[in-house]
Amino acid sequence: MSALAFLDTNVLLYCFDDRDPVKRERAQAWVRACWQRYCGRTSIQVLNEFYANARKKFPTALSAGDARSEIRRYQHWKPWAIDHATMETAWAIESRQGFSYWDALILAAAQQQGCNYLISEDMQHGQQVDSVRILNPFMVGPEVLDEPQA
Repeated sequence: MSALAFLDTNVLLYCFDDRDPVKRERAQAWVRACWQRYCGRTSIQVLNEFYANARKKFPTALSAGDARSEIRRYQHWKPWAIDHATMETAWAIESRQGFSYWDALILAAAQQQGCNYLISEDMQHGQQVDSVRILNPFMVGPEVLDEPQA
C-alpha cells in the first residue's frame, strides 16, 4: 500500500502553470501518482487557497468554472475540514517548530489524516514534523510513495 501524501496549494497550482513547464510536469506527476495510488489528501484550507490563487494567477488558463471543477474532483480525497483539535495541533507545531500558523495548520491537517508526507515547495525538504515528512516535489519524485514505511 502507498504512503499517504498531503498536497499543498503550490503543487496543485503548478499543474496549471504554463510559465514553468518543468515544474508543471513534476506537479502533474505527483497529482497523477496520488490518484493512481488512492493516496492523495488535502484540506479545505488548501482548496480555498487554490481557488483564490488560480483565479488571480491564471484567469485566462483556468476559468472560475474550471477551478471549481478541479476542487470538486478533490472532494474524492475527503479534504480535511479544520476543527478545534486541528487548531490545537497547529498551535503546538507553531510554538514548538516555529512554522507560520498557516503552514502549521497544513501540517496539522496532514497529521490528522495520517499522512506520511506533506508535498510542498514552501517548507524545508526532508524535515520531519512529528509523523509527517516534508518533501519538495521538485527534489524527489512520487516513486517515494511506494517505498516501505518505517
